[in-house]
Amino acid sequence: MRTYWTNAAGATVLTLRDVDRTSVARVGGKGANLGELSRIDGIDVPAGFCVTTEAFRRIVAAAPFIDVLLDRLSNLAPDDPVAVRALSAEIRDAIVAVEIPSGMDAAIAEAVAELGINAAYAVRSSATSEDSPTASFAGQQDSYLNVVGLQQILRHVSRCWASLFTERAVTYRMRRGIDPRTAEMAVVVQRMVFPDAAGIMFTADPITSNRRIAVIEAGYGLGEALVSGLVDADVFVVRDGEIITTTIGRKQLEIRESPSGGTEHRAVELHRQAQPSLTGAQVRRLAQLGRRIETHFGCPQDIEWCSVGDVLHIVQTRPITTLFPIPSSADGANHVYVSVGHQQMMTDPMKPLGLSLWQSIAMIPMHAAAGRLFVDVTARLASPATRSAVIDGLGTSDPLIGDALRAVVDRADFIEERPDDVRGAPAPGTAPTPIPTDPGIVSALRDRTEASIAEARRSIRGRTGEALLDFIVADVQELKHVLTDPQSMQVIVAGMDATAWLNEQLQAWLGEKNAADALARSVPGNVTSEMGLALLDVADAVRPHPEVVAFLRDVRDGRDVHGDGFLDQLPMLAGGTQARNSVLGYLDVYGMRCVGEIDITRPRWSERPTTLVPLILGNVENFAAGEAERRFAEGQRAAARKEEEILQHLRALPDGARKAEQAKRMIDRIRTFIGYREHPKYGIVCRTFLYKQALMAEADRLVAAGIVGEAEDIFLLTLQELHEVVRTGARVDDELIRRRTAEHASYQALTPPRVLTSDGEVVAGSYRRGDLPAGALAGLPVSAGTVEGRARIILDIADADLEPGDILVTAYTDPSWSPLFVAIAGLVTEVGGLMTHGAVIAREYGLPAVVGVEHATRLIQNGQRIRVNGTDGFVEILTTGLMVQAVEVEQGEQTPTGEEA
Repeated sequence: MRTYWTNAAGATVLTLRDVDRTSVARVGGKGANLGELSRIDGIDVPAGFCVTTEAFRRIVAAAPFIDVLLDRLSNLAPDDPVAVRALSAEIRDAIVAVEIPSGMDAAIAEAVAELGINAAYAVRSSATSEDSPTASFAGQQDSYLNVVGLQQILRHVSRCWASLFTERAVTYRMRRGIDPRTAEMAVVVQRMVFPDAAGIMFTADPITSNRRIAVIEAGYGLGEALVSGLVDADVFVVRDGEIITTTIGRKQLEIRESPSGGTEHRAVELHRQAQPSLTGAQVRRLAQLGRRIETHFGCPQDIEWCSVGDVLHIVQTRPITTLFPIPSSADGANHVYVSVGHQQMMTDPMKPLGLSLWQSIAMIPMHAAAGRLFVDVTARLASPATRSAVIDGLGTSDPLIGDALRAVVDRADFIEERPDDVRGAPAPGTAPTPIPTDPGIVSALRDRTEASIAEARRSIRGRTGEALLDFIVADVQELKHVLTDPQSMQVIVAGMDATAWLNEQLQAWLGEKNAADALARSVPGNVTSEMGLALLDVADAVRPHPEVVAFLRDVRDGRDVHGDGFLDQLPMLAGGTQARNSVLGYLDVYGMRCVGEIDITRPRWSERPTTLVPLILGNVENFAAGEAERRFAEGQRAAARKEEEILQHLRALPDGARKAEQAKRMIDRIRTFIGYREHPKYGIVCRTFLYKQALMAEADRLVAAGIVGEAEDIFLLTLQELHEVVRTGARVDDELIRRRTAEHASYQALTPPRVLTSDGEVVAGSYRRGDLPAGALAGLPVSAGTVEGRARIILDIADADLEPGDILVTAYTDPSWSPLFVAIAGLVTEVGGLMTHGAVIAREYGLPAVVGVEHATRLIQNGQRIRVNGTDGFVEILTTGLMVQAVEVEQGEQTPTGEEA
């Protein structure tokens, strides 16, 4: 390895030929990638060298008071820009003020002399945290072009070191949880290329994520004009090696080298502005090079390039960090995947243990990508017999999914139609045997579920080691047996069919939309709505005791040191024992629930009871005693009034007696069956919490045996891997845990698509509605009625701060959000369907609700007054400023970031 200067800690200057992708710790992400690029046959990388992180460490160590400044920086919040700006500038000044040691500057001088002392150079920052598969940091640090002369190179090396602490770079790291004391900077110095054209190439479409498409953006001169947004670039789209679209931008400006060093802006001659900056042959050649680089690095790349005559130089590559991964498939065929999270109201990434357990419980194969689960619907879309049922069924629940699937099917070249296999299929038009309207059926189903859970609780007790894992694997089959009880599905379908029949017939007969919503209020036996009401009863036990209320406020606001052990302190307060017993009673029934509860690794309420404290206090402050009973009784009365109103109107119609009799039968079926819809998931969560409790006890034993470092490390293993670890007693690889921890953190930044193809394309559907008021946000109506109120944007239930009359706006709600529903007047979510949790509970509580409103938490501002139309499915913003923000969001999502070429 060629090194120009070393000390006891190692090399300070390395040539690009001497580094590769494993050298990030020494030369940063950019330097490592450039070194790796230079090893690929046919890739031309301008010659250069790296000033390593060892040099940076020596410089920073010599900066006055740097440790104090970095400690102060680590304690700042990213949403305090004034403080971040001031402290970052102070750190930069301290670094620039340090003189480069004589041995170090001699090493840089020797490297420059080998490349040409009179040549021009690009001096580019290369941080250790940039250009990784999880964070690009594109454009966050500084680079300098056309730097001439050794003293100028040294000066700009210092400026690159300091740029690790630009305000934008510091804030970027803060938002990703990177400690400022761990970030380091190397500097890349390369021979300058003065190009005819330059630009960026994405080896996957940055808008649709389609991996078969490459997008090349090009302009005249240096690429800085393009990445800085100073010109409208030419855009070439290449699919499978062929140019499919060419868009010529208005290239009125180019950035060229200045004779005195640095760069200057020049006007582009009028006749050149309308000409393409690349020939077709150059575009195709670039796309080929991009595929070669992508193959070498193993993932889609964001590549910076420049051209001089017929020579194409590559000056940087980095992973495209915004693409959603594709579920793996070995057959090479086209596939269409539908998100499970959008159906389960949990679009956050799951850890491997939770993901694999849910896969084992699922009745159909589920495919993992970025911590989320997807179902492959390709075969059902390929068959004419099942295609419409799949599209219509999923589209009824979520119109955006249905529209996206129609778009895929309409592409005749993506899904090959397959002949129908009707063997064993039911005859067309047949339906399952109808189930009688008997509440006893529902009661028996609940009893069987409870008995099965009780048996599992008895059987799992005392099991450890391999016997425990064997039991869980076997018991999952018992759980699936309970879930596939034929009567269970008959009850669920009966409630849904009755709802659909009433909505369709009552709109036809009476002109009333979604009439069944009001008939589903306060139905018996809905375990999720009962959970919300039960927390009102807990508030009744707390409210009469001022000391308890004050103590819980301290817990909520972080002034109490006991944290989740606060319940043990309650008996020391007047009324505390009664309050504690009430909370514990609630946790006995509902303590297995939590946000994202389908992921077994998420902390349950019984594990983290402080989660409930803000909800209990909200009920104490906003409601009087007996609210739960009053609210349920009022819902029953409202449903009864609506039933009588409908039946009266029907009897007045021609053939009214028959219509009223039919409607009455369906109303009875709704009120008998619809409450059961939430019970199977409650049974799943109860049972899997038994697994978790036993697995955490086993994890403690694994820690004691030195097999895992921490108990929660088991969350980063699949169920199958954990089974093998327990069986063999082999120590879990620490590097595996670190890698999966980093992967899970990176998945948090990715938004899962509703529909994804095997090409990686995110297929976005739309509502295709022309009946909306101007400026309204479209969604799916799931609970009838219209309400106006203050929008409260809540992304974490722990941050809930609601007052009566507020409208909850959030990404999604699962059953753990039910306690909030008692305090709101309406609901808006970004994800949801007709029978998903938020919709079911909104109807039961009589809350107007619209779900599936894309980007609602960004397009609606906290505190704005909005109108929610849960009958027709739209949201109106009644204060100004929304549409400008909406345009900014849409444009911002479609603007890829690049760095100076």
